[in-house]
Amino acid sequence: MANLQGKVGLVTGGGTGIGRATAIAMAKAGATIVIGNRDASKGEAVAELIVQHGGRACFQRTDVARPEDVKSLVERAVSEYGRLDLAFNNAGVDGEQVPLHEQDIAKAAALFDVNIKGVFYCMKFEIEQMLRNGGGAIVNTSSIFGLNGYPGWSLYVASKHAVTGMTKAAALDYAKLGIRVNAVGPGPVETPLLAKGTGGNPHSYAAFVPMGRIGQPEEIADAVVWLLSDAASYVSGHTLPVDGGVCSQ
Repeated sequence: MANLQGKVGLVTGGGTGIGRATAIAMAKAGATIVIGNRDASKGEAVAELIVQHGGRACFQRTDVARPEDVKSLVERAVSEYGRLDLAFNNAGVDGEQVPLHEQDIAKAAALFDVNIKGVFYCMKFEIEQMLRNGGGAIVNTSSIFGLNGYPGWSLYVASKHAVTGMTKAAALDYAKLGIRVNAVGPGPVETPLLAKGTGGNPHSYAAFVPMGRIGQPEEIADAVVWLLSDAASYVSGHTLPVDGGVCSQ
């Protein structure tokens, strides 16, 4: 496993699915974890689980669509643990699966507030702090939808392409300042979000995947931990598909 010993890391959307698995994996790799999540009970449960297994973690209720919440989350990491070295900007929503002309304007705005503005707010405040520390590493959650197009998902595809693009540009902004910025592009993964989107049958997406199965949150978490670690010290600006081969089709 990659080594994050002595690092302080932040995870948004850390209460369930990929965020939960990654917070736990980062803690197992030695990092101290600050978890942000809209659902307080789920976020607190993950922090408590990490502490019960000998790690260090705390939780703060965070809605990434609110810049003041994100700023406060970064400030919590610094006040509680003295610094911020790592960030996994994972919080996101999926929106509606309908043709573009049927998309609801208010729902579209809410989707962009979380998936695009939320990632921007996170990177802005994280990078400000990391520059004070002399460096850091950031991973954003994009998607195979941030690398390909899929019918019925125009706005979600747009939002994840935005994450991919922000990742590339930010990586160039800070390449000589000690901050690496990457993203993961998960394919279908067994999470509550996919279960909701498939009417409770996430494995129905298995036929879409060349490997013939959907992924597990821990498989995405392992990729994130590697990207955050010094083992990926020469990797920046990359969106890594973790998708069972979907993007190769």
